[in-house]
Amino acid sequence: YMFKTVDYVSLKDLVTSPDPLLGVATLALFIGATGKSAQIPLYTWLPDAMAGPTPVSALIHAATMVTAGIFMVTRLNFIFDLTPDIQTLIAIVGAVTALFAATIALTQNDIKKVLAYSTVSQLGLMFLALGLGAYHVAVFHVITHAFFKACLFLGSGSVIHAMGGEQDMRKMGGLKNKMKTTYYTFLISTLSIAGIPPLAGFFSKDEIMLTAFEHNIFLWILAALASLLTAFYMFRLLYLTFFKEFRGTEEQKHHLHESPSSMTLPLIVLAFLAFFGGLISIPFGGLSWLNAYLEPILPGITSEHAPVDQMVLTMVISTIIAIVGIALAYSKYIKKSEVPAEDDEISGVAKVSYNKFYIDEIYDALFVKPLYALAGFFESIVERALKNILKSFGGLVELLTVPAR
Repeated sequence: YMFKTVDYVSLKDLVTSPDPLLGVATLALFIGATGKSAQIPLYTWLPDAMAGPTPVSALIHAATMVTAGIFMVTRLNFIFDLTPDIQTLIAIVGAVTALFAATIALTQNDIKKVLAYSTVSQLGLMFLALGLGAYHVAVFHVITHAFFKACLFLGSGSVIHAMGGEQDMRKMGGLKNKMKTTYYTFLISTLSIAGIPPLAGFFSKDEIMLTAFEHNIFLWILAALASLLTAFYMFRLLYLTFFKEFRGTEEQKHHLHESPSSMTLPLIVLAFLAFFGGLISIPFGGLSWLNAYLEPILPGITSEHAPVDQMVLTMVISTIIAIVGIALAYSKYIKKSEVPAEDDEISGVAKVSYNKFYIDEIYDALFVKPLYALAGFFESIVERALKNILKSFGGLVELLTVPAR
């Protein structure tokens, strides 16, 4: 409406100064990105979409479709830069989503549900970077996340295949020796998402943490907590699935086997990328190929560098956070050999988290049921009345056209 075009290049030339309407536009675009990229409060569809096959989850829900919101905000960086209030909102929503989704992932027992909420959480970190103006960092995390999360989803598919369709981690365990390729590729990707150096996830997540540390310490704390929980729930998943004794049925135990090469070969390729993918944007000495690639749409990013001592400090803190999360999971699920309780035995805070903070039920009461009631009213009352009116016109015409006897 303002510039009579939706072409990125034309918009870049036309948008030169702040305007109140620009804020309205960027807010509306962000709301669209919130739905597309599963941020609070429009995230509930993504975990439900995990009912699809794991290759679909790996491609659509981890790497391509859900990151379209991040792509759009990055391409329109020159507009978002002129609306700092909306950028602040994006950063807050991203940080809160990252922590909120991580708290839900802590208690899920379906292997794919854990990964689904993990995706929502990682998308939150990407939006945090966008809101703080670090568009190149968000894109970097989009890429590394695609590597390790696609590997994790396909790895979970390999596990589900071996388990004869079982997705409940409480009925798994001890798969490490039966499924070596799946286990080692899963381990590499789990270390990567947890942020252990020198894997890909460490570099991209650390740059997000560094950006938050420089701009807003409160948002950095939220991101740090989300990262701690990420390391915990991902190693919870790894330990419950691959370690200790097998907890399934004898029939499932007999059926256990490594997946065929058509399934394990993609895992090996993705695990390789999850390990070495961070090399596309090394933060030291102008070695970032990615930043040079993004320079045309993000002018000046190749010359941006944080002080080395600050970079090293945040790297050390990020690594310690990840190690603490892993250690807590090790203590709980390996040393103490704990297994999550059955659904009807879960209580307290864990029950609230396991039931996803009852957001689905709240949405159902606030939106779904009233809409169904309204639809029912229109169907049974309004539509019936309209039908009778139209029918009476037809009857009237019929009466007028009947020839006289």
